[in-house]
Amino acid sequence: MDLQDKLALLPTDPGVYLMLNEAGEVIYVGKAVNLRNRVRSYFQKSSTQPIKVQALVEHIADLEYIVTDSEMEALILENNLIKKHSPRYNVRLKDDKTYPYIKVTVQETFPRVLMVRKRLPDGARYFGPYTDVTVVKKTLAFLRTLFPVRSCNKAIEEGAQERPCLNYHIGRCLAPCAGLVSKEEYGTMISEVLLFLEGRIDRLIPQLTKEMHQASERLEYEKAARFRNQIRGLQSLAEKQKIVAEHAEDQDYVGYARHGELVCAQVFFVRSGKLIGREHFLLECSADEEEGEILRGFLQQYYEEASYIPREIFTPVAVDQAAVMEDWLGNLRGSRVYLRRPQRGAKKHLLDLVIKNAQIVLDETRSRGSFKQRALERALQDLQELVQLPEPPNRIEAFDISNLQGSNVVASLVVWENGDFKSSDYRRFRIRGVEGAPNDYAAMREAVGRRFRRGLQEQSGESLEQKFAAFPDLVLIDGGKGQLGVALEVRQELDLIIPFLSLAEKREEIYLEGQSQPVVWPLDSPGLLLLRRIRDEAHRFALTYHRNLRGKATRGSVLDAIPGVGPKRKKELIRHFGTIKKIRAATLDELSEVTGISAKLAAEIYQHLQQS
Repeated sequence: MDLQDKLALLPTDPGVYLMLNEAGEVIYVGKAVNLRNRVRSYFQKSSTQPIKVQALVEHIADLEYIVTDSEMEALILENNLIKKHSPRYNVRLKDDKTYPYIKVTVQETFPRVLMVRKRLPDGARYFGPYTDVTVVKKTLAFLRTLFPVRSCNKAIEEGAQERPCLNYHIGRCLAPCAGLVSKEEYGTMISEVLLFLEGRIDRLIPQLTKEMHQASERLEYEKAARFRNQIRGLQSLAEKQKIVAEHAEDQDYVGYARHGELVCAQVFFVRSGKLIGREHFLLECSADEEEGEILRGFLQQYYEEASYIPREIFTPVAVDQAAVMEDWLGNLRGSRVYLRRPQRGAKKHLLDLVIKNAQIVLDETRSRGSFKQRALERALQDLQELVQLPEPPNRIEAFDISNLQGSNVVASLVVWENGDFKSSDYRRFRIRGVEGAPNDYAAMREAVGRRFRRGLQEQSGESLEQKFAAFPDLVLIDGGKGQLGVALEVRQELDLIIPFLSLAEKREEIYLEGQSQPVVWPLDSPGLLLLRRIRDEAHRFALTYHRNLRGKATRGSVLDAIPGVGPKRKKELIRHFGTIKKIRAATLDELSEVTGISAKLAAEIYQHLQQS
């Protein structure tokens, strides 16, 4: 069915529509109260159409749609599809990473406070998301100086009688594991932690002052001193919080700055009338995107993940489809939410400050991006001149070898392409022809040979796979002249025309084909910095693989060496006890309880494990 037929058959129901280009890629996702009217409006020939719509329509080759029961449901589905497809013409968060949260495990008997990357429906309290991991870590460190919250991951219940760890003795934990604090007293401290994380320090300080006096009256001077230190720390923090509202209200102020297709959105958090913090997020959008649509796109993506939504959200311009957005936000909050646009006064002044800060961050981001791009261009120019390429290398592949005294020899292949690492093209090789003694030369020969022979087979059609079909513009070998020599021998055997070089780690010397003396660049030269970065990534990838193999060998060796314990009985032992450590600690009677383990075999296992 062609595009015109689909347009003719569009329903009048609410729903979500997806625009696709000729390659079948989703380039835009939208929602509509009436799918027929909304989608057909894109194809009306009119010079009054926004520039973005005109550019979008030129690339539409097909469309899909999903009918929903309501506009609210369509909005939720639209947001999920934008995150899934990252369409070219939608407003979308630039970073695809997961932002950190601070999690308080209030569902546990003795809660913990930790940093996590995902918000789960597990009954815990979450704060965030935050954009700066360093700030989160500093906040947690400061919090733990004020509140002795446990940091272990033990499942502790009231009445536990374990031995307290060092954190208790240095005043960083109340030792619930040793039964030295009641559930109620610990819970009171967690309530104070929650007030701290909510930014409600004014409510927390009087509470702590009261507890300090009570402790002093009971002659519990150490506890009173702890409360005193908490109060001093919080007072210092409170002095940095700016009063911005006459009334004790919770509000968010959202503004943004843009340059072309890059947008920086800034959020100021006002809690109980005080400005307690801010966060910024980078977005990508069409260069012709309208202001209201930018704000709507950001609000959708941010507040879906936000741990808290205030009653009022202030924006510099009217948000597209504001009524639907208010209903959706209210549904997330559990009570009414208002989107407001202040025209004058203190709120307008604060919103102007938000926009000013967004512009500063945007300018800094663009400046850093320009610097990185210039450094990259200089690095590629250095490499182009070094190996005499007709143009700067676009794809660089690097090999590294890892082994421990000749055992579990592995090789890594990492790929750098278009200015960044391409992890989907990383490959690892378990070297088969080298065992018993270290031989990096033979290992390198095998790894390079296997990579390019597979690639030639795929290019010729002998293999239908396409794991190695793309060839690099430059190959980097980790090592010195010897490693480069064996790699060049493989290249000659396969009749390849690809430049190879090696980087010796000790003095960062670059070895080239046909040159007996290495090239030595300044340590801060862009070309060398890029080679080192790629070499270090290859080293990391190889070392990780080697550690995994070594760990598997170590884990399997204890049980595998016992006569009569095959894969099936080994599996039953692990299933029954859980770990090798618990199997070692088991008695003869406990070993005999395992399915398939006779009394005689249990005795053999026990004796072997005690001796090993």
